[in-house]
Parts: sequence; structure tokens; C-alpha cells
Amino acid sequence: MLIDDSENDLLFTHISLQRCGVEYEVFKFERAEEALKWLTSEPAHGIDLILLDINMPGMGGFDFLEVFETMPVAHRGESVVVLLTSSSDPVDRERASRYASVKGFLNKPLDRTVAASLIDLLGHP
Repeated sequence: MLIDDSENDLLFTHISLQRCGVEYEVFKFERAEEALKWLTSEPAHGIDLILLDINMPGMGGFDFLEVFETMPVAHRGESVVVLLTSSSDPVDRERASRYASVKGFLNKPLDRTVAASLIDLLGHP
């Protein structure tokens, strides 16, 4: 799942995921609220990885995490969150480390080598 308010970033990240040699099925959301609503309405969603932008209008990435981590396990599933952001602020990186679901902090743009390595964060082959 990709959550980013920038249509261009969503497109570029999606292309990187497609070209990395790993078969990712990608769900894209420009608004974090819509992603949460979808996760709640699809308890058997099978989402393994959420690439999440931090700075978005309305609900930002950290706001998303606050809600996501309080959701029932049935709605979170085995999802791993990686922040994919243009922020290089060490405060954001430290803040991200406080969330149990966050397993990574990457800077945009996502290249295909890093995209391929994301599979290693998941709890299955």
C-alpha cells in the first residue's frame, strides 16, 4: 500500500516497485484517511507493506500511525510500515522509531534496489 498526497510520487514509487524484480500488488491512496477507511472495511486485506509519507495535508503520516496502531489486529494484519518521505529531520526519524509497526525510514525517491530489499522486512518469504 502506498500513501502519499503527491500523485507524481505515487506514480514514481509504483514504477520502482514494478521494476525491482519482486511481484508487488500495489494499492495507492492520496489521503491517509481513505487508506484507513479501506483497511477497516477490508479486514482480510492481506496488506504486507505500507509505504507512508509523513507530510500530507489533513491527516499526516504520524496521525495515520496513531490510528493504525490502535486498530484491532484483524484490521492491521501483518502490515509493516515504512516511512517514505522527503524529510531528513532527525526528529522525524526518532519519532518514527516509537511506533511498533514502523520497520523503516526511507527518503524519496525510492530506487528499485531499495524497493527489492523491502521484501526482507516482511515476516514471510
